[in-house]
Amino acid sequence: MSRGKQTFRTGVNRMLDLLAGLAPGTALGSEQELSAGLGLSRTTVRGILAHLAEAGVIAWDGRDKRLLRAPLDADRLEEAPDPGAAFGARFLGWILEGDVPPGTAINESELARRFGVPVATVRDYLIRFEPMGLIAKEPNRHWRLKGFTRAFAAEMFDMRELIEMTAMRALAAEAQGPARQRIAALAEAHRAMLAGPEAGLAGFPALDAAFHALVCEAAGNRFFDEFMQRISIIVHYHYQWRKHDEFARNRGAAAEHLAVLDAILAGRGEEAVRLFAAHLATARENLLRSVAWD
Repeated sequence: MSRGKQTFRTGVNRMLDLLAGLAPGTALGSEQELSAGLGLSRTTVRGILAHLAEAGVIAWDGRDKRLLRAPLDADRLEEAPDPGAAFGARFLGWILEGDVPPGTAINESELARRFGVPVATVRDYLIRFEPMGLIAKEPNRHWRLKGFTRAFAAEMFDMRELIEMTAMRALAAEAQGPARQRIAALAEAHRAMLAGPEAGLAGFPALDAAFHALVCEAAGNRFFDEFMQRISIIVHYHYQWRKHDEFARNRGAAAEHLAVLDAILAGRGEEAVRLFAAHLATARENLLRSVAWD
């Protein structure tokens, strides 16, 4: 299976996970919002929307996109293992779990042998991951691991809070603005997930991505979007990493999201900003607890 087809199939299934928390008739977000929430290009998102419209899951007429029915297991597409994605998750775990100390030199060929993937897969991933600042390129296919240190995590969250708090202040003023319909739909998705079976909480990362994408979009700043796409790699990794309290963490975060959204819809903007600040503080604490620091 080609990489493009695999990306499409994975995207369809991730979109279905997001739709599973919505009530039929709910209006979906813009293509830009869906693209940010799914981490996919708009071209791929449009292909996914066309596929789901043909399958009768959604209705799509220009900018109007609505859920027609709850997704079924039969709507999901079979996915072949993606060596690149598997390498990314395993490499990130290797760094974040502290198995390799900061300053370690790493070689593309050695990583390829360690993780059983082609050298090209390793190189492509490292080039895309380098801007995060955890690794640095050196000559002759060598890289230097800077390390996921407590200082790195603190700096990352300082920047995340700066960006998202600025964006939240803009979103909190949208109680009667053009984003109200999307805010209400996202609130209902959170409500449905919290009222549903515990197993449904496994789909929270997609809902979390949609929530924070909506927040960041409110700022209307392209540089904010670029930075948040990068740190989402780290922020969302711990959802997959720590399984022993996954449902409790997801439930707590979903409840915090819903409180923020409900406050915005009720016109309590200052309260929404305070609740969101508390949510980011919880997210910081969860990540710091997830790491075995030196």
